Formats: sequence, C-alpha cells, structure tokens
Amino acid sequence: MRDASRYSPQTMSNATRETPEFKLLAQGLAAYESKPAQVRRAVANLTREQLNTPAAPGSWSIMQLVVHLLDSDMAATHRMRRMAAEELPLLIAYDHDAFMTKLDFAHTDLAETLDLFELNRKFTARWLRTLDVDTMTRAGVHSERGLITLNDILKMYSWHVDHHLAFVPGKRASLGAAPAPAQ
Repeated sequence: MRDASRYSPQTMSNATRETPEFKLLAQGLAAYESKPAQVRRAVANLTREQLNTPAAPGSWSIMQLVVHLLDSDMAATHRMRRMAAEELPLLIAYDHDAFMTKLDFAHTDLAETLDLFELNRKFTARWLRTLDVDTMTRAGVHSERGLITLNDILKMYSWHVDHHLAFVPGKRASLGAAPAPAQ
C-alpha cells in the first residue's frame, strides 16, 4: 500500500490534499507542466530562417533559445532525480555559452525539440507526483548556486521558461514575424 503522504491525488485523503505543502506542490507542478504549451505558442508559425536568425548581433536565435530550454530541462530532471535518490549530491553546472557557440542549431528539428521538451516535462512531473511531500525538501549542492532543494529547482525551471519566453515577442518583431498566436 502506498504511503498517504505521497503527492498522487489518487492515493491521498482529502485532509492531506488540504495541507499547505500539498497545495504549494500542486501549484508548482501545474505551472511546471504548463510551460511546453507556452513555448509551442511562442514559436508557432516561424520559418526556418526566422527560427535560426539572431534578432541582434550576439543574441540567441529562437531555435537556440528553444534547444537551450530542452538542454537545461534535461539537466534539471537529472539533478532532481539525483537529489531524491542520493544524499546531498554535487550538481555540476554546465556552460550554456559553450553549447551556443559549439553546437549546431541550424539543423535542429523544431517539432522534435518541442516534443522532447514536452515529454521530459510530463515524465518529470509524473515522477515528482510519486514522491513524498517531504522529499521535495531534499537538497543538493549546485556548483554555482550552492544549497538547493527539489522544490527550488521545480520553481526555478518554471521561471526559467518565463524568463526566456519574455524575449520571444521582441525577437519575432525584429525578424518581421507576426506575433505569436493567442491562447
């Protein structure tokens, strides 16, 4: 029998669902899971040329931004899984600037990248729902940020998408693309 303190709504009593910890986790997971649809809308109806053209010298192309979201999400999933399984793991940062300058983005398939991003989010959210609420307070030591909890990473990676998507309307406009479709 599963522990009633697990997040999964199917196994929780109504009293457990009313705890502040559960409500915060449920809100965090809902925000986390909503991001792939937001990314899809933000980059919809762009040509390959628009996707791969930086809006200004030294800036990232929209394709680079989307692939960066996928790269960082896969790193985040790995970090969260290590934090749940290991005692205070060391979480090594990666050099996203090196990714931008040394990896090919021009031949990346947008649909495939968006699908992978969405599937990783679904996989991770489903897995996170199997954890005890207390497990979300487990920590790791990030090589740049220091001590960080699973809850912190969940919030950070919702914010991370919002942070990057805030630049897309300006990039679209400077490339002569129509605004992204409304919700």
